[in-house]
Amino acid sequence: MGTESRERRIDHDEFDPIGTLALIGLYFVILVVMWVLMWQVEFLDGGPTVVG
Repeated sequence: MGTESRERRIDHDEFDPIGTLALIGLYFVILVVMWVLMWQVEFLDGGPTVVG
């Protein structure tokens, strides 16, 4: 029995990186949530929290 290797070539036009787009979107959402929390702590709670 011979082993046949099947290869499916995907052209550039057929490639649809949904997983990469989802990962970038997830990182963006995390970044925005962290920025909002930082903004809330620093500016809405009565002043900066870093004491020099």
